[in-house]
Amino acid sequence: MNTIHVDVVSAEESIFSGEARFVALPGEAGELGIYPRHTPLITRIKAGSVRIEQADGSEEFVFVAGGILEVQPNCVTVLSDTAIRGKDLDDEKANAAKLAAEDAVKNAKTDLDLARASSELAVMAAQIAALRKYRNKK
Repeated sequence: MNTIHVDVVSAEESIFSGEARFVALPGEAGELGIYPRHTPLITRIKAGSVRIEQADGSEEFVFVAGGILEVQPNCVTVLSDTAIRGKDLDDEKANAAKLAAEDAVKNAKTDLDLARASSELAVMAAQIAALRKYRNKK
């Protein structure tokens, strides 16, 4: 069976490391699908869910708040400042953070404040979407 080694790493820890049949994640220009022996590539990724179909057929979900993807023929590396395992995503925290970001957008006094708040709002919306996707797959 053909597999590819996958590493998902956050600033704090290694979130996932193992063999996979397939990896799907949100690229800047759209969804990317990676199979073993994929053409090498380096690209930025957007906030969203990384879906890893493991060698045994089970699936692992990881939320990433953007980052960098490196693909080699036998290895995929996802680097993100923030990465959270699907099972560790928290509905209440995500919704509270989204509401706080919405308030920050409304109350932004400068363009820089608005940009930061808008970015945080986009990340939280992506985290909530990833959480829903993860819950529906279970």
